Amino acid sequence: MNHRGRSISLQLLVALAIMLGMLLLGAALAWQGYLGVRQTLVATAGDAALQVGKTIEERARRLVEPVQSSIRLLAFNPVAGDLAQRLERLPQLAESLNANRMLSAAYVGYPNGDFLLVRRLRDPQLQQRLEAPPGTAFLVQSVSHGEGGARLGEWRFYDRALTLLKTLDKPDYRYDPRLRPWFVEASRQASTVLTRPYVFFTTREIGLSMALRSVDGAAVIGMDVSVNDLASESRDLRITPGTEIAVVDDQGSVVAYPELQRVIVREGEAVRLSHIAELGVPSLQQVQSALPDGSRPQPYQVDGQTWYGMRVPLALAGQNLQVLIAVPAHELLAGARNVLLDQLLWTAALIALLLLLGGLLGQRIGRPLRLLAEQVRGLADFDFSREVGVTSRVSEVRELSRVLSRMSGTIRSFQAITLTLSRESQLERMLDGVLRHLVDAAGVAAGAVYLLEADQGHLRLAAACRGEAYPAQLKVSDGGDLAATVIQALALQGHSLAVTLNDRGKQLLGILVLQLEHPQDEMGQPFCRFVEELSGAAAVAIETRQLVEAQQRLLDGMIKLLADAIDAKSPYTGGHCERVPQLAQMLLDKAVEADRGPYADFTMSEAERYEFRVAAWLHDCGKVTSPEYVVDKATKLETLYNRIHEVRMRFEVLWRDAEIAYWQGLSQGEAEPALQQRLAQCRAELREEFAFVAKANIGGEFMEDADIARLRRIGQRRWLRHFDNRLGISRDEHSRFANPPPVSLPVEEYLLADRPEHQVPWGERKPPVARDDPRNTWGFDMRLPANASDHGELYNLAIRRGTLNDEERFKINEHIVQTIIMLTSLPFPRQLRRVPAIAGNHHEKMDGSGYPRRLAREDLGIAERVMAIADIFEALTAADRPYKAPKTLSESVKILVFMARDNHIDGQLLRLFLSSGVYRQYADQFLRPEQIDEVDVGYWLGQLQPEVSGAPW
Repeated sequence: MNHRGRSISLQLLVALAIMLGMLLLGAALAWQGYLGVRQTLVATAGDAALQVGKTIEERARRLVEPVQSSIRLLAFNPVAGDLAQRLERLPQLAESLNANRMLSAAYVGYPNGDFLLVRRLRDPQLQQRLEAPPGTAFLVQSVSHGEGGARLGEWRFYDRALTLLKTLDKPDYRYDPRLRPWFVEASRQASTVLTRPYVFFTTREIGLSMALRSVDGAAVIGMDVSVNDLASESRDLRITPGTEIAVVDDQGSVVAYPELQRVIVREGEAVRLSHIAELGVPSLQQVQSALPDGSRPQPYQVDGQTWYGMRVPLALAGQNLQVLIAVPAHELLAGARNVLLDQLLWTAALIALLLLLGGLLGQRIGRPLRLLAEQVRGLADFDFSREVGVTSRVSEVRELSRVLSRMSGTIRSFQAITLTLSRESQLERMLDGVLRHLVDAAGVAAGAVYLLEADQGHLRLAAACRGEAYPAQLKVSDGGDLAATVIQALALQGHSLAVTLNDRGKQLLGILVLQLEHPQDEMGQPFCRFVEELSGAAAVAIETRQLVEAQQRLLDGMIKLLADAIDAKSPYTGGHCERVPQLAQMLLDKAVEADRGPYADFTMSEAERYEFRVAAWLHDCGKVTSPEYVVDKATKLETLYNRIHEVRMRFEVLWRDAEIAYWQGLSQGEAEPALQQRLAQCRAELREEFAFVAKANIGGEFMEDADIARLRRIGQRRWLRHFDNRLGISRDEHSRFANPPPVSLPVEEYLLADRPEHQVPWGERKPPVARDDPRNTWGFDMRLPANASDHGELYNLAIRRGTLNDEERFKINEHIVQTIIMLTSLPFPRQLRRVPAIAGNHHEKMDGSGYPRRLAREDLGIAERVMAIADIFEALTAADRPYKAPKTLSESVKILVFMARDNHIDGQLLRLFLSSGVYRQYADQFLRPEQIDEVDVGYWLGQLQPEVSGAPW
């Protein structure tokens, strides 16, 4: 027993081992490098954080020390005296402000409550809020004692040259410096006093106040130092783009942060510094509340994200401040990840290189056999498209490759033969394909196929491959060996193989001849058996194709037979079912050939064209159910015959009655002149009235109401019937007499009448055309007349247009209903499934007012619209209609254009119908010479506006 276990390629196993080892080694080295780089980056971040603290401390010290020097100088030379004397020292105070841009204001408080402040106005918004005049550089705020000890508040605005621009009295400015902490603390000690950071009320800057008592104790000098620049400088000191830095005091109030608007908190009119918890930066809050002091960054988590944080002490003039620093871990360790990625990439590149080298080595060892195995595996998986064969220095492998290559070619040729036999529908092309592949597979020189023409008694050349001078025909003799006869006729003795082709009934179909390169004895029995078996399949395919073609011809013949029978049924519509398909095919071909316009993309396959032709021939097949007397009705009173003869006979009776009345009058002694005059008048009236009735019977374009009224007056004449009208009639006709027979004869009757027996009810023959009819499975939507037919004399004579009444017009229209019912009941094959729709929809209109289903434009394909135009144009131009004269070409085109403008037919197709000349091509072939007149195509195309078709041209 042959067991097949799992196996693995040695080449793959070695390559995987090398790759796995390199992968583990590379991963370990990369991880070790990542840890080292991460530690280095964290340590570097700690050093950078300490340096940030030192930098901020140094910059803060540079802010405070110059201010201390300026205060000490002013302490030795205080601003004393009254207000005017104090203002004389204004240049000295202004120069102190100009010397240090961080100074916000310089001021002096006095023990008696006087106060003088000089403020530099740099912010335009602050100038606008203080209502400073244009060009203001300094604001002097003063509180002094006037006459009587009253306290006076004043604001003075100066430009850069200390020129007074404006003075404002401020009675409500009652600032008392003696109540301020800086004044109280400075008055108690001789050293400089520095307040805690706070928000300046006037300028909304963050800073601190520095104060010192003058040497003589007569005043306290103070200066406000802004630390706003520390916030902007801290932004530039960030370690990474996402680093957060803030300076806080010992109570957690934020002194400096890059976004100053978040530092200041407004509580009504008062302002204060925000607490670190109010700043809205969780990473800094965590640093301030949870991390210990230290020189190395500590990791912590905020909202699932890792941060590294530090607190760095900040010594500023005795203030206990801290610098809080928080760095995102993903930014801090980005370099480490890049290093890890680089190492992994190098490792992967090295693995790929080693894998490639191992693969190349393995390929050199086993490539020929592996490739050959893959090719043969493809054959086992039914993939016969690939070539089989390899190049190898090993003779056994080379020989195996040659044998497998030949086998693959044979299989491909046999597959191609099978596909050709099963898929090719045309007999001649099928034989050409099979013969070509057979010659290739067998390796023979040439070949030919002859088919039997039984009715002519010879073999006809149907296919030839590579052969020369094969005769087109070979004579077949009765009896004898047909194969030997053909070989002898072709002069191929000893170098040929001939196999007869027989159908399943053993009847001869033809013969297959192969021209060999070697004698037949060298080919072997397997080859001959293969050719014989293949010839059987070819014979079945030939028989099938011939049966299909015969059935196709039979179907076409039956369809045309039905169309001819419909035309032959009526001498007045003969040729309609033949002319409409030809006209429809002309228009459809133009639509397919169009390379621009709305039909540029319209195509039809050969199967779709055949489907259209079948539908065109069957478009009126339902007319087999239409009564001839309705289809051919030439006069209004015509049924199976023209009933005008009955009416005329009644007039004859009235004529005879008038004569009898004349003679009776004479016999009774009446005056002869009066009798003759009455007789002549009666005869004249009868002649005129019958002429009028006979003319009305012919039918016309339109009948006026006055004519109908006259018909009814004429119909009121009476005549005597002396015989029973129920004798000699059928049971069906007898059932329509509703009243009992009269008791005695003669009976007086109207000359023209609509009697109950004239109405023929539907009965069980009622067609299912109403929308709500449960039998209606075809979607019909037609108005059904109350009766199947109505032979009423006045009713028919009063038809306003033509010769058909409503019941007869419905009977005419019902032919399309029967067409659809008949065709949908037929088991059409898939390629003919649209025949009922194409044939049954040619009376529909684009606006949905057609019949029998009231379909609209979107429900109709191009084929149905073509059929509608062809059917209408043929009916307009037909010269075999009894009820109308044939239209000329120009009249027919005019009617079609109006129908397109009324959205009854497709305007696009009508434009193609006219511009392509199809109308003229049809006219030259089928119309009478007197019907063919000039048509102004340009004019009528202009009448077809683009909106008529419902789509752009």
